[in-house]
Amino acid sequence: MTNLPVPATVMVKRPATKNRLGSFLIFLVVSLYFLVPLAATFYWSLRGEKDVLGFEAYRKLFADTNFLPAFSESILNAVATIVLSLIIVVPTAYWVTLRLPKLRPIVEFITLLPFVIPAIVLVFGIIRLYSRPPLLLTATYDSSRFLLICVYVALSFPYMFRAVDNGLRAIDVRTLTEAAQSLGASWPTILFKVIFPNLRVALLSGALLTFAIVIGELTIALYMAQHTLGPYMANLTRSKVYEPSAMAIVAFAITWAAMGIIDFVGRGASRRAQMADTD
Repeated sequence: MTNLPVPATVMVKRPATKNRLGSFLIFLVVSLYFLVPLAATFYWSLRGEKDVLGFEAYRKLFADTNFLPAFSESILNAVATIVLSLIIVVPTAYWVTLRLPKLRPIVEFITLLPFVIPAIVLVFGIIRLYSRPPLLLTATYDSSRFLLICVYVALSFPYMFRAVDNGLRAIDVRTLTEAAQSLGASWPTILFKVIFPNLRVALLSGALLTFAIVIGELTIALYMAQHTLGPYMANLTRSKVYEPSAMAIVAFAITWAAMGIIDFVGRGASRRAQMADTD
């Protein structure tokens, strides 16, 4: 009596089921790890009125005269940080990809330094360096704010450089550059009219990650006496009970909105690319 071969589908069915079950359990545990504290924070923020669940804490938060100035200043700082970071990172990553690929490890190491240096060490070093002539930049609030934006630009390097570098690796930089040069385009024209449009999704990803970092940063802004959202949230926790939870939910909403914009733009770019390939 000959042994009949076991169908392949029978042999792999049980391990595949186990893998799906394990993946679902991991996803469930991770989801609960993030969602349970968020749900508890949201529930606590609704208890602004005694024995009533409502949005009184949110009303008080938005009615606070210090909230909108701190929020608007953080928004302006984030926009300025994004612009300066793009001006520095995109040409650097483009030139390294095009002409200096051997310098990539050095540039990557430099962009990783903000992960190595603690924020408290960084801010004390900056204050000691720029609080005396000839580099006196902490004498006024505006000069300190400019210095703070420059520090935020450095903090954005790990995220912005990797987003831009991944975007450059996904396109044929050399071919696009040579084609533009053959048509008589200058280097600024190549950079702003050829490279930037092809990095739209990568630039948006890096910009929104930078935005999230600037909005939630506390240590550097606090020690540099800046009236931004981070120090405002820290002061809020000292004097209020329910408003800090409402502020945390608002910050989560801003972050998730940024991630939604990334996903929406990314899907739109992928859809347009597929349509172009089909045509």
